[in-house]
Amino acid sequence: MSSLSRFRLITFAMTDTLIKFRTAPGKLYGEIGALFGVSNNENHDLVAKFKINWHHMNTTHPIFGQKSNIDEKEWWRLLIKGTFDHHNLSDEKINNVTNYLLDLYKTSSCWVVTFGAVDFLKYLDTQKFLDNRTHDSEQQIKLGVISNFDSRLEVLMKNMKLSEYFDFSLSSYEAGFEKPSREIFTKAMRRSGIKDLKPYECLHIGNTPITDYLGARNAGWSSILVHDKMPNQLKEKYGEIIETHHVYNNLLDLHRSIVDHRIKW
Repeated sequence: MSSLSRFRLITFAMTDTLIKFRTAPGKLYGEIGALFGVSNNENHDLVAKFKINWHHMNTTHPIFGQKSNIDEKEWWRLLIKGTFDHHNLSDEKINNVTNYLLDLYKTSSCWVVTFGAVDFLKYLDTQKFLDNRTHDSEQQIKLGVISNFDSRLEVLMKNMKLSEYFDFSLSSYEAGFEKPSREIFTKAMRRSGIKDLKPYECLHIGNTPITDYLGARNAGWSSILVHDKMPNQLKEKYGEIIETHHVYNNLLDLHRSIVDHRIKW
């Protein structure tokens, strides 16, 4: 499997690595709110409000409420209520908007597959069967997803037609831990079912320097960062631990680097 032959497990982050929002959540919240009679004439910045409340909910009630003993639907209801806090909506209207949005975000109406993702996944799917280890089923390379996501991850992957490329997925909600914790990467190794798998035989590909790139490294894995900033900019901010030759602008660039044997470990 070319320059990836050292790995027995390759995992991807989901949001902003394999898929991305079609529209900023706060903006879409306003559009959906209008369907339920919510006026936005006050011109409050729902995009900014969403980001503030997203940060607040993740800090106060981590892993979609698991650490606070609230269920994930209530977690989202509280976030949506906070996003619309200037609108004085009734509980009934908040519940209706919440139910609608939770279902909508399971679909391709809200998401689009990132540039180069499908071609790269097809390449990996093909290459793993060409690898000479595949004669032994226990030695086959496996692909997975590790995502700080709620229980809708598997359904969303199916709806985005990505499930067929992966052997498993693991959400933070299911794992009880979130990236960058070592525990979620360890659980992914167990979930893979690969016998005697070692951390140095694992590669994680993601879009966030701390959550994905450094999280995987701290778990003993190799990692690749897919980011829109230049490698030198990232290195200035995060230090020498960011190896510039492991930073790519998108999955197409990474794909080309692997095919051309330009990537070094």
